[in-house]
Amino acid sequence: MHDVNIPEVHAEVTAAFHRYEAALVSNDVAVLDELFWNEEHTLRFGVTENLFSYAEIAEFRASRPSQGLTRKLLRTVVTTYGRDFATANTTFLRDGSDRVGRQSHSWLRTPEGWRIVAAHVSLLPPGVG
Repeated sequence: MHDVNIPEVHAEVTAAFHRYEAALVSNDVAVLDELFWNEEHTLRFGVTENLFSYAEIAEFRASRPSQGLTRKLLRTVVTTYGRDFATANTTFLRDGSDRVGRQSHSWLRTPEGWRIVAAHVSLLPPGVG
């Protein structure tokens, strides 16, 4: 059986999640790239794209617009399972939008540190959420 939310592990993943969030809203592509696992198995399904490798994710990040990234987190849940795997799920609102967004990350401890191995972003229809 795995220990859930070991305090020091939970703190590590929560810090990694907040580092990712800060990089996302400031468009710090270098940090965003760093925090995704550099492997062909890494996935990111976005609102308008399905990316099936670290290379595809990095290419997307390099070409996406750097404006309109500000958002307010509504509710975030980080859960760790043992010492090497975690999930981070959040809901958010972008400035000027009435659509609630949802973001899910699966995090893996690697020799380089905590890395996102799978991510999903979606938007609910207006008025839902």
